[in-house]
Formats: sequence, structure tokens, C-alpha cells
Amino acid sequence: MEKIEYLRSPRAIRERCGKILALVNEGKSRYFTCDLSQLGQVADYVIEVMRGKYPNLNIPFHSRWRHFEAQGIPRLAKLDNLLARLTPLQQAIAKFDLAIVSVLLDAGAGESWRYREQSTGLSLGRSEGLAIASFDMFCEGAFSLSGSPQVDALKLLRLTEAELATGFQVSVENSLVGISGRSQLLQRLGRVVIAFPHLFGEENPRPGNLVNYLVSKSQNGQLAATTVFSAVLEGLSDIWPGRLTIAGVNLGDVWQHSAVSDDGLVPFHKLSQWLTYSLLEPLQELGLTITDLDELTGLPEYRNGGLCLDLGLIKLKDPNILHSSHSVDSELIIEWRALTVILLDEIAATIREKLGMSVTELPLVKILQGGTWTAGRKIAAELRKGGQPPIQINSDGTVF
Repeated sequence: MEKIEYLRSPRAIRERCGKILALVNEGKSRYFTCDLSQLGQVADYVIEVMRGKYPNLNIPFHSRWRHFEAQGIPRLAKLDNLLARLTPLQQAIAKFDLAIVSVLLDAGAGESWRYREQSTGLSLGRSEGLAIASFDMFCEGAFSLSGSPQVDALKLLRLTEAELATGFQVSVENSLVGISGRSQLLQRLGRVVIAFPHLFGEENPRPGNLVNYLVSKSQNGQLAATTVFSAVLEGLSDIWPGRLTIAGVNLGDVWQHSAVSDDGLVPFHKLSQWLTYSLLEPLQELGLTITDLDELTGLPEYRNGGLCLDLGLIKLKDPNILHSSHSVDSELIIEWRALTVILLDEIAATIREKLGMSVTELPLVKILQGGTWTAGRKIAAELRKGGQPPIQINSDGTVF
């Protein structure tokens, strides 16, 4: 179990991803070269994007909560009204319910799918569309046996692919990548919530009951971000499909690379960290202070990875790679993701140096928001029709 604990740690993510960067810098990668001389201009580009969106650099966390207010619509006020009669703790539990389900439904949507929001008439795609679709389903009680704005494990077990497809307005003309994978993911979530009563409660098990467990782990009003991450990995690792296992334990977002010494395993835990970042704000609303924020890593997904590639921080050795799509377990994608993790740390350090700000003032979770994810989307839109990522990925709806 010591090995599993290690592979679930941010330290392991950085160490194993660092080995991939070393491989690239030694010229031993089949796919990439890395040009660290571009760090300054990449940092300048990201700072420009940050100042454009947050002129005073008062940047919120990179989390699902930003997507719920897409296009500047104050949808969270609607949520607060729905939850107004609940105690602060019950409100936090409901917000955990929403964040957990919504993040798990957030893997890449493809470029053609759109969600038309009934209340505004807006047509939204990608992460924002997925967020608003899940938000509306939550507010309408679609994830609850009672029709309340909450998520019940028993309802998740009964939620059909057809119900999810209806909620997400999926049709022949409006196809969504990985709808089957998303549906199965929610059903597996229902099973693990029931299987871990110490995390999710014995009576009426709900994902949001993780709040109670985390509050019990706090000391003097403080809670480490790594404690939240560990709880997410302990409780949710079994929901991921067809992954590598050790002693029957599902490792989740962990992949095999032939050039990594020891066991060849490279962990990322991208969605689990994205979820962790998205659970911090409801905890802060309860009055908890979150510590050790920068222990967690940047998110190795196609916006951050695309930024590094599109701005020349990393380069492909073979341009033909751009003309086909690649599976998430291919060594090409594993290397791209690993480089992204380490280079996000480098970009963040360069940005802080240029702005004269400390890690406390500008933690990685704010740089991602301000930030690298936004800049990655911007440069993709400038370079390619539909803002597609530079490298095409075969997604099953559970990784990106």
C-alpha cells in the first residue's frame, strides 16, 4: 500500500513527470524537444491575458465555480436561493454534490456539441456548456430521488444514459463525445459513495457528505489542500474505467511509459486535482483556511499543454503527429501531459518573478485560472478553427 500512497501523491506526480522532462532534455524522446529559452515570452503572454481579465490581479481559484458563471450570468445567485433554507454546513454539502458531479462530467465535449440554456437562450460549448448543463440538471433535482437540489447515490445508480443525454440535449445532430463513458462514471460514483460510508455517510449516502469528513480532519480552522486531494483519491479512484491496478486497487489517472525507471508508472490525477480545486471554495465559505495550496500540481490537459506547444516551449519532432488522433495511454500523450505538469511550475515561477509576487500572493491555482488555461484557449482559437487543441486526443469522456 506504500506504493499506492506514493503514486497518489503530488510528489510522485512531479517526480515522475520530471523524469520525462529529463528524457526530453537529453534528446531521448521520440516525440518532443523542449526550449526553456521561451519561458519568458510564454510568461509575458500569460500575464497579458491575466491583466486583460483581472486588471488588479485579484484572481479567483481555477475551479468549476468559474464555469457556472459563464458569459457573466450570476447563476450562483440562483443556487444560493435554492439552498437558502439550509444551514451553512448543509449548503456546503449541496455544493460539494454539485461540484463533484459536474467535474466528473467535464471531460472534453468535442467541438460540435452545444447546450442551449433555456433561461438565457445562450448556446454554450465545451467546458462552459457541460457546466451549465450539469448545473441545470442539479437545480432541477435530476440527480436526486426527491427531486431536490442534491445528489443521492441511489439516484446515480438508477440514472440512465438516456436521462443524461436528455439533460445534455444530446441528439444525432448534437453529439457529445463520450456520453456513454460519462453515464457509466456517474453510476460508478453512486457505487463508491455507498461503499465508503466513513467518507460519504451511512444514512442517505451523498458525495457531498465528504464535507463532514474533511471538517473532522481540520485543525484550528485550517485544512491542507493535500488532505482534500487524498480524500478525493481514496473515495473516487474506483470510478475510473479500465485503469492500471496494484493489489486490486485502481490507480486512476496513472499510465505506463517504457522509459521511466522503476515501474514505468506516471501519475497525473488531473480530474481529481481539478475536483480538489473545485471543493476548496465551499470549505472556505465554512470558515476554513486552506493551506499547502501549491503542493498540488498544474493540470495536464489540452489547454495548458496546448499553450506550451503553441508558444514553442515544447516542439514536436514529427509534424505528422498533428494529422492523426492519439489515445490517452500512448507515450506521446503521456509525455505531453508530463511536460505540461513541470512546465506549468516553471511558467508560474517566471510569472511571479516578473510581477514581484510571492507564492502566497499568486498560488498556482490562480495562475491556472488567470492564466495558463485561459491563455491556452486563446492561442488555440487564434491558430485553429474551433479552437481545437494542437494534438488530437481520442477521449472516452473520463480523462480530459
